[in-house]
Amino acid sequence: MKKKKVLVGMSGGVDSTVTSILLQKEGYEVEGVYMKLHHKPGYHESNFTKAQRVGAYLGVKVHFLDLSEAFHDNVYDYFVQSYKEGLTPNPCVMCNRTIKFGKMIEFADSVDADFVATGHYIKCDGEYIYTAEDPNKDQSYFLCEVKKEVLPRLIFPLGTWVKEDVKAYAAKIEVLKDFATQRESSEICFVENTYDEVLAKHMDIDMPGETIDTKGNVVGTHKGYMHYTIGKRRGFFVNGAHDPHFVIDIKPQTNQIVVGTKEMLEESAFEVKQINLFKELKEFTCTVKVRYRTAAVSCRVVIEGDRAKVQLDEAVFGLAKGQIAAFYEGDKLLGGGVIC
Repeated sequence: MKKKKVLVGMSGGVDSTVTSILLQKEGYEVEGVYMKLHHKPGYHESNFTKAQRVGAYLGVKVHFLDLSEAFHDNVYDYFVQSYKEGLTPNPCVMCNRTIKFGKMIEFADSVDADFVATGHYIKCDGEYIYTAEDPNKDQSYFLCEVKKEVLPRLIFPLGTWVKEDVKAYAAKIEVLKDFATQRESSEICFVENTYDEVLAKHMDIDMPGETIDTKGNVVGTHKGYMHYTIGKRRGFFVNGAHDPHFVIDIKPQTNQIVVGTKEMLEESAFEVKQINLFKELKEFTCTVKVRYRTAAVSCRVVIEGDRAKVQLDEAVFGLAKGQIAAFYEGDKLLGGGVIC
């Protein structure tokens, strides 16, 4: 019987390396693909060489796929434009939807691959995505916008692994043991140090402006609205302030930031657009994560047209427009959307 072919996204890191090895041991015909997403000097030469080493060890083909143009259009431009509009984007979520589980799926079709796999720490049964066994590495939040049509073709072997075991597994393979100790990649692959360094390449981010309170009174100054995100408490000046102040809103049109006390950051209801659900739902109760590293909060969701109203059972702090809301039922990811 012909083996099922799986296309593995190989980054040159330990997770995709162990993923490739495990799938070959399970009996799949493995092919790898290294995706070039940006033009950071020296980045791809080094990582593609590592991916080729894995290919040589397994005796499998590793393709080089230049997706930099699609990545620029769908992810990089979205990142820059969001900050320009005073929003807080999540480029990894958009990359997973349009590139890793979008363009990569198209490439899988071109090489007749039945499945696509990556080194993400999540589980998938073909119908839903689930949180990983390793809670510290769980990446389900970042896949809440993936199109439901691709789920039956996705395989994530590391969903049942913890990171330390993955490193230990790689360390036992003599020719690949250096993969176990190499530095982890940064969360946003095209950001070297800080996000404002990226923005500064495209616009003037240092534009001093007014800091105002919730009533519109000018209470101080700031160095340019693109330096701030919701919840930030440093880097701006408030006249005669004794208590800590936080950014609670950003007004890009007038280059103003609105500040207030921590209590003013509390939100118990919000709306979501660009809704992506793995099953058709109209009204439901679930939990929601409004940032990657925050705890899920119980809520009620009502979908009206192309938007959803979310009522939280308990308030959250620092809700940021543009960020991603991911909905869960226990460990099952139901989908998500963009906070608006």
